[in-house]
Amino acid sequence: MSVAPMMDWTDRHCRFFHRLLSRRTRLYTEMVTTGALLHGDVPRHLDFDASEHPVALQLGGSEPADLARCAKLGVEWGYDEINLNCGCPSERVQRGAFGACLMAEPALVADCVKAMVDAVDVPVTVKHRIGIDKVESYAFVRDFVGTVAQAGCGVFMVHARNAWLKGLSPKENREVPPLRYEMVHRLKREFPDLVIGINGGITDDPTVHGQLEELDGVMIGREAYHHPWWLARWDELFYGEPASGLGREQVEEAMVAYMEREHAQRGTPGIPSPAT
Repeated sequence: MSVAPMMDWTDRHCRFFHRLLSRRTRLYTEMVTTGALLHGDVPRHLDFDASEHPVALQLGGSEPADLARCAKLGVEWGYDEINLNCGCPSERVQRGAFGACLMAEPALVADCVKAMVDAVDVPVTVKHRIGIDKVESYAFVRDFVGTVAQAGCGVFMVHARNAWLKGLSPKENREVPPLRYEMVHRLKREFPDLVIGINGGITDDPTVHGQLEELDGVMIGREAYHHPWWLARWDELFYGEPASGLGREQVEEAMVAYMEREHAQRGTPGIPSPAT
């Protein structure tokens, strides 16, 4: 089980909260672009609480050398996995020549993956769609996965919708293109040695159980954000381990204590920090 990387949502505060609910669920950062790391405030983008492990850093970029440098930064900061975004359809991301449009260039993605695999000793993974625009053939996503796997990627998290690069907003791209779970199941049958996980439209226990009969993992997106208490049952339901044992009031108290610590250490924008 994992919680999907979601821009403006899965920041370190959200991940700390989610970790209170589930010890085992893998958490992902928001997408961080290579430009933001190479030319911006690295601690602001990469800092996280040790309790968040296992936690993955999702990168956005398309230059192998830049991605390798940023992957090394991620490992230096302690991330357990480096994930390449090949699924975001926003026009801003397209202008940067990365995200979902990279699916049209599997050889370039393979070069990016190989550069990162050569640079770090943690898993390098890819999150992608099943197709772009009106390309709906299974051969398209099969060839993409096959090419990228040869470069050293063994884990693919697949959003089971196409990304329409023109005519739909990012929000519409999460809702309008139809879900086709069978395409992801077919990938697993064709590539049994790869770890294949699924993302998209999954909101309840029976659906998760059904997907885990076919696949290696399930990634939950906005449902984990809008209904976070669902995570409190995942360790028991999907890992066969005791739940965290924290009730809602205990989670709330832990978050209040966390916010007080954060405010004391870093302050809140526009609000002076307490004197030390």
